[in-house]
Amino acid sequence: MSDWALISESTASGAANVSFTDLTGYKIFKFVFIDVNPATDNVKFQFNGSDDASSHTYDITKTTTYFDAQHKQDGNYGALYYKTSHDLEQSTGYQSLGYELGNGGDECLAGELHLFNPASTTYVKHFYYVGNYYQNTEYTLNPYVAGYFNTTSAITALNFKMDSGNFDGVIKQYGLVAT
Repeated sequence: MSDWALISESTASGAANVSFTDLTGYKIFKFVFIDVNPATDNVKFQFNGSDDASSHTYDITKTTTYFDAQHKQDGNYGALYYKTSHDLEQSTGYQSLGYELGNGGDECLAGELHLFNPASTTYVKHFYYVGNYYQNTEYTLNPYVAGYFNTTSAITALNFKMDSGNFDGVIKQYGLVAT
């Protein structure tokens, strides 16, 4: 059996970004996003990693893939889309976990990001994300994002932010306890 141990929780209230710097002691980490809501309409919720233990420059090279299922509020336009414009190809930029997020009270994001063995100095670090959010164009979107940080250096921190403006929400960090 195994269980998730809560490591930390950050409640963002008008925050520009949220960082987590404790990525040791567990082989698998899970970040849970609850009611993430931007202050600015039509923005992207993103993340990046750092392998710098002191200044935390969030610029690790990564390769990713992004697709989503969507359905419009009026019952039309249900579809599955591969979003090449949200993929990263050996890029140091931030990876989107959601795009065109609305800032209304009913337009928030929820989901989970899993990160595997970030303290390893032998292998690259894989991750995947599954979430759901209400897009500012009256769609519910269910994104699937996966990829890897292309470094054998330890990942020392993760940073979450909107591509523009501040946000509210709760982000919880868990570590997998193997028993």
